[in-house]
Amino acid sequence: MIDQLIAWDQSLMILLNNLGSSTYDGLWLFITKQLHWAPYFAVILFLAYKKLGKTNFLYLLLCTALLLVVTDQSANLFKNYFMRLRPCNEPALQGLIRVVKCSDTFSFYSGHATNSMATTVLVFALLRSYYKYAALLFLFPLIFAYSRIYLGLHYPGDILTGYLFGALYGYGAYRLFRKLVLKQ
Repeated sequence: MIDQLIAWDQSLMILLNNLGSSTYDGLWLFITKQLHWAPYFAVILFLAYKKLGKTNFLYLLLCTALLLVVTDQSANLFKNYFMRLRPCNEPALQGLIRVVKCSDTFSFYSGHATNSMATTVLVFALLRSYYKYAALLFLFPLIFAYSRIYLGLHYPGDILTGYLFGALYGYGAYRLFRKLVLKQ
């Protein structure tokens, strides 16, 4: 069963990764860096500040910082436990995928996908009643995490697992925020 899942994951990796073109490599290298999303984060933080007020906004910042520590460390724990090679380092995929960027760390599961989904779920849950198009926030984790497949750094299964953990962590943070900060 596990071998079949790995085979499907590798096949999907080959398909999705090979949709890329060297013409767009620079764009996806830009997209994958968190710092380059700073203007997006600034807009989201401004919108949150506007609706939550100063005190609740500061609690949101604290909650988000703790959430990022938890998501990042849990992803690292899994990576070091499973020690799955990244696609760019997998001998069976050499010559079958486009490697734009590589890393020597392990692959399962994606911290980028986990962090981006967790923070998006938290912010979406808090702001959805204020903004009609709040669901557009989910474009961020989709684009951000796909960059990891495009570059050859993560399998689709790494991304999907990261999304699952991220959604659970984000929803848990939202529930905790509501209970402790909003007293609901």
